[in-house]
Amino acid sequence: MNVRPALALLQPGDPFPPLSRAWPDGSPAPGLIAAGAALDVPTLVAAYSATIFPWFSEGEPILWWSTDPRMVLRVEDFRLHRSLRRAIQRFRAHPACEIRVNSAFDAVIDACAGAWRAGQSGTWIGPEMRAAYRALHRAGHAHSVETWIDGQLRAGLYCVSVGRAVFGESMFTNITDGSKIALAALIALCRQRELPLIDCQQNTHHLAFMGAAEMSRAEFAAAVRTLVPQPPPAWHFEPVYWNALMPPSPADR
Repeated sequence: MNVRPALALLQPGDPFPPLSRAWPDGSPAPGLIAAGAALDVPTLVAAYSATIFPWFSEGEPILWWSTDPRMVLRVEDFRLHRSLRRAIQRFRAHPACEIRVNSAFDAVIDACAGAWRAGQSGTWIGPEMRAAYRALHRAGHAHSVETWIDGQLRAGLYCVSVGRAVFGESMFTNITDGSKIALAALIALCRQRELPLIDCQQNTHHLAFMGAAEMSRAEFAAAVRTLVPQPPPAWHFEPVYWNALMPPSPADR
């Protein structure tokens, strides 16, 4: 029988407990490690640097998690399936289509929150969370990758970065393959900038289909510890970055 550790109740400014304090499999909430604290920028940076992330619904206290295993997409393992390759080729060829980074972060996070409301009974991206990630964006640690068509934002995602560690958060789309194109653009950017992995937090069929796989919390934490102190990359996207994902054929060179 798994015996869950006592849940750490944090005050603002308190350090996070060691990962060994996370609740184990078989407990009511596997991966739960703490409650309380605050959603200010220093706390969020400290949390992500320790592979801990906030996840709670409106009306609940702030809850902090570090799941084991962790779903991680190694950039080199991304599966560019034929249908998505064709969608990207059409997107690249159309002059009214473009990828932008950080041009509409607020709109992206609002749309992600709305997408969750449409498909589920609630959303974890409530007003408090949106305000926190906007502050994290202003501090240079949260980024949006956006799919634009005819001057309109049609899909996108947002993520957190600390050093060279990247943590995926949420995505939305209102067109076919729109969020997949944004994810592929993030992969292309990561390959261009030599960022090795993207945290996906939890295992889903969709993520596995795209190439993500489970990694033990210990292995993931060790990888993040090496990436966090490194200088962060420049967060922007150029069309040539697609070549890191889809190298041009000899006829195109």
